[in-house]
Amino acid sequence: MSSQQIPEDSLPVVQETAHGAVEGTDDPFADPGLPAHKPRIQDLDERAANRSERAVALMFTLSMLATVGFIASYVIFPVDKIVYIWPFGHVSALNFSLGLTLGAALFFIGAGAVHWARTLMSDVEVAAERHPIEATPEVKAQVMADFAAGAEESAIGRRKLIRNTMFGALALVPLSGVVLLRDLGPLPEKKLRNTLWAEGKQLINMNTMKPLRPEHITVGSLAFAMPEGLDPESHDFQTQMGKAALMIVRIEPDDIKDKRQRDWAHEGIVAFSKICTHVGCPISLYEQQTHHVLCPCHQSTFDLSDGARVIFGPAGHPLPQLRIGVNSEGNLEALGDFDEPVGAAFWERG
Repeated sequence: MSSQQIPEDSLPVVQETAHGAVEGTDDPFADPGLPAHKPRIQDLDERAANRSERAVALMFTLSMLATVGFIASYVIFPVDKIVYIWPFGHVSALNFSLGLTLGAALFFIGAGAVHWARTLMSDVEVAAERHPIEATPEVKAQVMADFAAGAEESAIGRRKLIRNTMFGALALVPLSGVVLLRDLGPLPEKKLRNTLWAEGKQLINMNTMKPLRPEHITVGSLAFAMPEGLDPESHDFQTQMGKAALMIVRIEPDDIKDKRQRDWAHEGIVAFSKICTHVGCPISLYEQQTHHVLCPCHQSTFDLSDGARVIFGPAGHPLPQLRIGVNSEGNLEALGDFDEPVGAAFWERG
């Protein structure tokens, strides 16, 4: 006989107490209520509670030390230092130390908070009925009362060791974010205002890597130069050339309209920065009949016969000029640095 054929009054009464039906009833959906509260050892023994307090304080203190270690890593480890750490292999010492210390700082704050809640805060379960979303004045009063009761049960006012170490850990962790701002890049200082050009430095042809002489540059020709002593194999070559790249053209002296440009030239040979003053693109398109150079990025056009002023496009400033002359060996040399900072408007020459 199947269970469906058994009369309902003959079925046994379910005696579950933990889940499902309640003992002594045949209703499988009756509310069993909350289990009886079992006190923890910390609730019964103050020494155990003090041990938990010290454990929480220790974790908050470890978080503070880890945060200090995070900040110290910036001072101790250079950016290019590589170390071998098993099982990760060769890694950046700075990145590894930053990740390890910041992870430890956040972990110990979380672990301390969890241990505090599980051992010292009240663990009595409270059932609350559902209410409309809009809180009534009675509910608001109850929330504030519950908050006050929670603060009282947490013993944050009485257990000053936990409170003080927690505040210390929470106060130090945000400093990690402040230190991370250092990763935005090195401080520019005056590096953007100056280049490698200086009085007496010869102009080196970028193609032949030999010093340029006046006879090497004919009227209408375009040449590119770099400062003497700059090694193309050096690690900062591109950084330095991003400021010192030089464009050289020869114009008939009578065609030069700007007096200062004529004075800073040598027999019609003028030297201007190759870096566009719009967004820093390299300029290489020269029209010898008009003496105009064109930036290939956004078509800014400069007149090299009139102080490299802007005649078209979004560039906001003329190209900086380099004053040049000839040394005792007959080679072209710089007579100083550019007359103004090189590059993309340089914050409006601020």
